[in-house]
Amino acid sequence: MHRLLMVLFLIGSFSASAADTATGRVVKVLPLVLDLKGRAALSPSLFDRDAYQAFLRLHTNEISAVRFDVLWSTSHADRDGLKVRLELRGVGPDGLPRQTTLEQAVLPHFFRHWTSLTLGGEDLRRFGSVVAWRASLWSGDQRLAQEESFLW
Repeated sequence: MHRLLMVLFLIGSFSASAADTATGRVVKVLPLVLDLKGRAALSPSLFDRDAYQAFLRLHTNEISAVRFDVLWSTSHADRDGLKVRLELRGVGPDGLPRQTTLEQAVLPHFFRHWTSLTLGGEDLRRFGSVVAWRASLWSGDQRLAQEESFLW
């Protein structure tokens, strides 16, 4: 009898959790500059990546794009309308403030997942240098989570 009650309790708890609202989390955001060949590092070593990033930030003529890798997770989210949004603030080549938004539709995953958003080419030249960013996870018109830089 106790086993039967336990099984019914577990089945009820699983069905109740399916009706929960969508939740999400932006775990980490990694802003990386890319060289003219689209590389963020010359080798897989994290030390080499950090050293190459420092080199590229000193030699801005070698930069072709800025890529933001966003680590996110979600539960109970719909497959339709789930997206990662990245808002950028910066200073243009003329010294005036700039703001832009990048979005990418994503599919829900069981575990955490990385999504990359890139600002490059002529868009990066018009935008200028990135000063602050805010990454958010959306399900339709509902914001599930966000992470922002210190200067946002």
